[in-house]
Amino acid sequence: MPTGGPGRLAEGARVSSARGCRGAMAAPRESVSLLFKLYCLAVMTLMAAAYTIALRYTRTSDKELYFSSTAVCITEVIKLLLSVGILAKETGSLDRFKASLRENVLRSPKELMKLSVPSLVYAVQNNMAFLALSNLDAAVYQVTYQLKIPCTALCTVLMLNRTLSKLQWISVFMLCGGVTLVQWKPAQATKIVVEQNPLLGFGAIAIAVLCSGFAGVYFEKVLKSSDTSLWVRNIQMYLSGIIVTLTVVYLSDGAEIKEKGFFYGYTYYVWFVIFLASVGGLYTSVVVKYTDNIMKGFSAAAAIVLSTISSVMLFGLQITLTFALGTLLVCVSIYLYGLPRQDTTSIQQGEIASKERVIGV
Repeated sequence: MPTGGPGRLAEGARVSSARGCRGAMAAPRESVSLLFKLYCLAVMTLMAAAYTIALRYTRTSDKELYFSSTAVCITEVIKLLLSVGILAKETGSLDRFKASLRENVLRSPKELMKLSVPSLVYAVQNNMAFLALSNLDAAVYQVTYQLKIPCTALCTVLMLNRTLSKLQWISVFMLCGGVTLVQWKPAQATKIVVEQNPLLGFGAIAIAVLCSGFAGVYFEKVLKSSDTSLWVRNIQMYLSGIIVTLTVVYLSDGAEIKEKGFFYGYTYYVWFVIFLASVGGLYTSVVVKYTDNIMKGFSAAAAIVLSTISSVMLFGLQITLTFALGTLLVCVSIYLYGLPRQDTTSIQQGEIASKERVIGV
């Protein structure tokens, strides 16, 4: 899903799960049925595609246009409330819950300031997503947004000192090439009557993927720096996020909101978008431990296909040859990037043992 919330929650769940498994490499992996994995895959795919299509629809319908900044703010509020509820369940008692909030929120201004960095970046990212889908078709957006993969990879290398395999680097350049083809002659939607600026939309996506890569890796680094609960970190970040997004609301749309109202232009579809952005992210964070990189890559590719089919049916998207080739390259690169690395340890040990035997002879 394109927004910052689901991405940060899924990344946080992965880091939290990895932290809990540290030092237990020999423990057997939790057995999960193939049917349940397919269920997780289907739900993740449908949520990603539905969010993009629904958001695109709300930004191009002929009804009164709502203020996107207010939608981003409400999403942060809902995610804060949900995280508070999950933390309350995690602590197990009201006293421990109050103590956790007192220690980690009220008495930790430095931690709140630390988490205000990704809050600000995610606020920019989420607002850029609305701007991009106001000017680009959902399928074009879905494909182009996959640039978050090389951006995140670069931030991971620079900020966490990790390395990428040769195949991952190849897939990164392949993905960039695919996005270039998609944007070379962007597919046009014949049923959209509102004025659009594809160049502005692409610029908004570029900012969004940069924000996504940096904020995701920064949040992972914060999570790994201590044993603080994921949900406590989320609460710290959403508190800062609400302040940031309210500031954005005031600065960007304050005068018009004062005249028309905070919920001006809201419809059931707008609330559905907000629901997917908040609750969908929490669901993804729960099921992410049951999926591997290959399944998540397949989910992203399937979401692109669903978005394309939906765009053709709902918005009259005209698919061009460059769009089709670029989309295919992006889907293949996502799959290649998620392939597990080959474990060369046993191979190297075997080669050393072989050489020792030769020397002994």
